[in-house]
Amino acid sequence: MKKFFQEIKKDFQFKTAGPGQKLTESARDKAPKDQPPRPSPTPRQGPTDEAQRAAAAALARLEQKQLKPRGSSLQDALQNRVAKELEAEAGSSDASGTCEKPQSPLAGPGALSISGVYFTCPLTGSRLRKDQREAHIREAILQHTSVDPVAASIMKIHTFNKDQALVKLGVETIAKYLDNICLHPEEKKYQKIKLQNKVFQDRISCLEGTNDFFQAVGFEKTTLPVSDEGKGPEEGGEARVCGRWVARRRVTKVLGPADDTMEEFYVLGPDALAHVEALEGHKEQLLHGEPLRAQLDRQRRVLRPSPLATHFDLPEDFYHLTAAELKREQQLRTEALERLAVLRTKAMREKEEQREMKKYVYTLLRVRFPDGYILQGTFYARERVSTLYAFVREALQSDWLPFELLPSGRQKLTDENLAFNECGLVPSALLTFAWDAAILADVQAAGAEQSPGLLKPELLSSAENLS
Repeated sequence: MKKFFQEIKKDFQFKTAGPGQKLTESARDKAPKDQPPRPSPTPRQGPTDEAQRAAAAALARLEQKQLKPRGSSLQDALQNRVAKELEAEAGSSDASGTCEKPQSPLAGPGALSISGVYFTCPLTGSRLRKDQREAHIREAILQHTSVDPVAASIMKIHTFNKDQALVKLGVETIAKYLDNICLHPEEKKYQKIKLQNKVFQDRISCLEGTNDFFQAVGFEKTTLPVSDEGKGPEEGGEARVCGRWVARRRVTKVLGPADDTMEEFYVLGPDALAHVEALEGHKEQLLHGEPLRAQLDRQRRVLRPSPLATHFDLPEDFYHLTAAELKREQQLRTEALERLAVLRTKAMREKEEQREMKKYVYTLLRVRFPDGYILQGTFYARERVSTLYAFVREALQSDWLPFELLPSGRQKLTDENLAFNECGLVPSALLTFAWDAAILADVQAAGAEQSPGLLKPELLSSAENLS
């Protein structure tokens, strides 16, 4: 039965396959005889002038599109933007011949808010630029030697030597020498110091100013015979010969004087020995000495009310950037643009803001009072907020009343131990002055009259216009 159905299937497929074809018959013979012949193709004409112009325009657009940088991704767009900024900065640098430091983000047209950063010498009171400080301080200390030799020598020790750990060790060693003299004024062995002693060479002689100090307090440099037991030359002393201790005068008599028996000493002079108690004061002065540094000039100014109070145009001194740091700044800008496409946490943003604040050394702060007058001063970026409160309090008529300082758009500065760069008050900031509300209400309830002006009259008389 199965074979029967297979034969029927084959027969059906054969009948539906179409007409047959001989194996010797070609495809040309197979074509139907009644089909009309195909017409011969006409010759192709060349493009018209209009078509040629259209094709040339399309080809030019295609080539321009291929030469244009791709901007399909955000990364490409950021890189193009960074390249344009760097080219603009390089162009301004080439035009002037020097690399300019970045301007303040608050800067604008007009005169500078401050001419620069200045310092004051504590000894002479001279006003100095940053590059004048070290040379002027050294010259001032040297000139002070004729006025107070002891104080000048102490300033030399603490100021001229940069390694403060070595200074501390040398000062403590000198203090021990003076202590021994004060505690044992009758002991002659404490009244002289051998200059070739290893401790003296390693801790004292290597410091600039120590020789001046010993001479200023009454020591005299002299050459004495070496005494192995610390006795004076009049006491003889002993020497070790062939493993035995014998009197030095016997060695000198038998062997003759040795070349190394004479060395330099600091010996306390008779005048200083008569006033041993003065050495105690010199020792305390030496121990409590500090390096002499030029003090930052606040350049306090009182400005009349002006809508330009929020405008700051700072000089280059406020930006502590060398050539290497400027190159690093450009790199940070590039990284900042690349981070625009990256989501960051609040902690990451705060950490980056703190890093930005650390590159500033100084800050220009303004405090605006309710009557519109503005108090301006220059500060170190790492100074505490308490210094600003003290600066403002010195300018007030009623300096005993508590007050608050409110940064723009922020809460009041409650923690006075924070530094300005930790509060975001660099490189410049405008703060608002306000009396403590509770204390002011108590004063008014008590019937006390408050002066119409907040600042001292002598400051208001020297007020300037803010341009």
